[in-house]
Amino acid sequence: MDSIIKLTQYSHGAGCGCKISPKALTTILQTAIPQVETKNLIVGTDSRDDAAVYDLGDGNGIISTTDFFLPIVDDPFTFGKIAATNAISDVYAMGGKPLMAIAILGWPVNKLSTEVANQVVEGGREVCRLAGIPLAGGHSIDNPEPLFGLAVTGIVSLNKLKRNDTAVAGCNLYLTKPLGVGALATAQKEGKLKPGHAHIASDSMLILNSIGIQLAEMEGVKALTDVTGFGLLGHLLEMCEGSNLQATLNYQSVPIMAPALDYINEGCIPGGTKRNLDSYGEKIQLHDEKIRFILADPQTSGGLLIAVTESESEKVERLLAEQQLYSRPIGFLTAYQGRQRIIVLP
Repeated sequence: MDSIIKLTQYSHGAGCGCKISPKALTTILQTAIPQVETKNLIVGTDSRDDAAVYDLGDGNGIISTTDFFLPIVDDPFTFGKIAATNAISDVYAMGGKPLMAIAILGWPVNKLSTEVANQVVEGGREVCRLAGIPLAGGHSIDNPEPLFGLAVTGIVSLNKLKRNDTAVAGCNLYLTKPLGVGALATAQKEGKLKPGHAHIASDSMLILNSIGIQLAEMEGVKALTDVTGFGLLGHLLEMCEGSNLQATLNYQSVPIMAPALDYINEGCIPGGTKRNLDSYGEKIQLHDEKIRFILADPQTSGGLLIAVTESESEKVERLLAEQQLYSRPIGFLTAYQGRQRIIVLP
């Protein structure tokens, strides 16, 4: 195995920051081809949700999703773990239980040894073990840049299915992990990340969002999604537009990794952040323009964004606190007033 590996040197981007912008994705998904209609497909591409859901006809639904990206950390084993944690999160974000995973690997075989690729896959296998599922197969190609991810199959009781477009006015908003992954990953790639900060983003990205299974048991949890490449503002916007609501965020309550703002001030702003703001910036009302870079910061294996009724908010807060996740409300949802979808208070 190569003695010193810095995987991020072999890729042009990092993690979910490589995602195509919301604006570009809208263009890509446009089609004039008639789609096969089936009443069993109850969640498809229409709602921009975290995964597809197929009704099995017995009260249960199969969840199907895939996610992969380029290295966001240098260590191969850790990269594999983060990529797997991120992919499985989509099942948890639907309130489902993962059943199995299939690996997706692209590898520059003339630049990096297969032993390094093995460490990446082993990281993915370890996270699958922690999630209680097998890594049941996969597919690999020779690729100019290393990439890794999973296709994950899960199951959910349809009466407990959580979507991103079913929020209601009066819900409080919660975010279970702090923002800042994109800024710290950019600082690492640019050689500016301080040694004492090296673990901060990784520690957060490696937390499985398995709490989604418990949140699915709560009737008061009206909508659920995970925050990844489109940033907090982008994924909250999807929730607001899908539910025809407006959000008010209290910036001072939003969890942020301690050094992230310092790195942003040093210019460590991912390209994905700027693409995000170009896609949806006009739909956001900010009282301080300086904070837009952290709120649109692309997250990799980010936290769950939860919309919960006032009556069950305290119950959700207790559950989050028990799991040592961020448990303060970050905002609330109201009826749409026909102006900006998200208002950010200082």
